[in-house]
Amino acid sequence: MAEPVRVSATEFARNFARYQDEAISAKVISVTSHGRVVGGYLSATELAHYEMLKRKEREILTAGDLDEETLAAIQDAEYGVISR
Repeated sequence: MAEPVRVSATEFARNFARYQDEAISAKVISVTSHGRVVGGYLSATELAHYEMLKRKEREILTAGDLDEETLAAIQDAEYGVISR
């Protein structure tokens, strides 16, 4: 995999159009301030990929985090039966 493009925030702001075009091939531009990454610029395809991954994320809960009503509903549920 190619080394990610890193650019200072000042350089990014002054030459936005250049980096906007460069993101098409680089996919991601890391924007730095004082040597640390403070943000990034994604190409349109990378943004679409990111949004798709976010939609697929799942929330993980433990039984101890659930209220009694939810626990009872899970215990009483029947496989393959859709409640209304």
